[in-house]
Amino acid sequence: MADLLTREEYHALARTLCLPQNAFIDGSFRPALSGETFETANPATGAVLGTVAACGAADVDCAVSKAREAFDDGRWAKLPPGARKEVLIRLAKLMTRNARELAVMESLESGKTIFDCETVDVPEAIHVIKWHAELIDKIYDQVAPASDAHLAMVLREPVGVVGLVLPWNFPLLMLAWKIGPALAAGCSVVVKPAAETSLSALRVAELAHQAGLPRGVFNVVTGGGAEVGEPLGRHPGVDMVSFTGSTRTGRRFLHYSADSNLKEVVLELGGKNPCIVLDDAENLDAVAGHVVQGAFWNMGENCSAASRLIVQRGVKARLLERIAAHLREWVVGDPLDPAVRVGALISKAHFAKVCSYLEACKEERVVLGGKVIAEGFVEPTVVEVSSAGSKLASEEIFGPILSVIEVASFEEAIAVANATDYGLSASIFTANGKRALRGARALRAGTVTVNSFGEGDISTPFGGYKQSGFGGRDNGIHAHDQYTQLKTIWLDLTDPADSSLD
Repeated sequence: MADLLTREEYHALARTLCLPQNAFIDGSFRPALSGETFETANPATGAVLGTVAACGAADVDCAVSKAREAFDDGRWAKLPPGARKEVLIRLAKLMTRNARELAVMESLESGKTIFDCETVDVPEAIHVIKWHAELIDKIYDQVAPASDAHLAMVLREPVGVVGLVLPWNFPLLMLAWKIGPALAAGCSVVVKPAAETSLSALRVAELAHQAGLPRGVFNVVTGGGAEVGEPLGRHPGVDMVSFTGSTRTGRRFLHYSADSNLKEVVLELGGKNPCIVLDDAENLDAVAGHVVQGAFWNMGENCSAASRLIVQRGVKARLLERIAAHLREWVVGDPLDPAVRVGALISKAHFAKVCSYLEACKEERVVLGGKVIAEGFVEPTVVEVSSAGSKLASEEIFGPILSVIEVASFEEAIAVANATDYGLSASIFTANGKRALRGARALRAGTVTVNSFGEGDISTPFGGYKQSGFGGRDNGIHAHDQYTQLKTIWLDLTDPADSSLD
């Protein structure tokens, strides 16, 4: 864990940062071809941090062209695996050297707490880059069991030029989740960060160039979804798109693919994730800690947030008491204060959306919270809902609101948990090993944790069932699969002079 500074020291450091402004294309920073810019602001204060290039379709064309040129001439894709590995290891070292700068930059632009940026997001992003770098020269191709007269090789080849479209809730970490396997596979990338959070992607692109990544391999095009995201999704020169964000926007990329060149599409989308606590769960204080972490980490702006607490009747009251005790430690306030655990919501528009759900809470029984602390800040809220199908229990809020649903049995808990269009993650707490495994297998989710909240780690695939995902998985060796194509090479070993084999 990083040695944290004081609030005053973080603010002093923030004032010294040199923030990037322009898109990063073909190894250098460039303004938008139109010359237009947009403001990026600190959601905690509303203060403008600076301006960023407002790119458009012409800039996407330029970036894709440079990425294609880099891919086709093999300056990265055809490097020996060990050489690509060395470059990515150098990138990880440069990120480590600049880790505090990245953490403050991330906190300023996203409203995330400096505590999370320093202890989770930045170190985990560095670990992801290193992990995929180390994997480059350890993934073997295959030889299929053909006849004695033939040799069949099954090879992985980089898919080509990849569009990587990032969310605003984990800007740096999701960048690492995508560029790690994409660059390791030998692809060239065009990154489209969320308009609200462009800075860390631009800074990492600069560090990657310093690490020796050839120009044109890592490009960042900044701007809005309509201006940059859609042109990237429709571009005939893009071979694959990986998108993390809302289910509604994810659907659009499937249309863009169908309407253009049938590019590969991988989607990691929303969730309304259940946390089941059965009446035989052990150590309710520890359970409450997991529930609070799952529901309120990152202000609830997390696709895998445990936003539905499905609790068996006999243990509900005791569990809620312990949740209340844990929430006393979740201070709301200045994201650059290391004592703060709940920072600012990303934007005024998102703050208004979350506040509309606070209004819906008034029609139910609010157990804890329910108030706006200040513009952009919502206190952690726990609300008992009268129906599992209510708005609070069925819609993805993406804010610090936990819906509590009481059930009578294990079977009812599983049924309620699965009664959703989403299926990203789930958790179950029970001391009964058989029920834990039965529940884990019955839950329709890509990741199920038992007696804990979590997402696995870099070695385990992450993605969802139903409307939470499409086409592939982040993390693990499986992430490399989505940035490669499989090629079969069939060799005929017969001797043309041997007529017996005719």
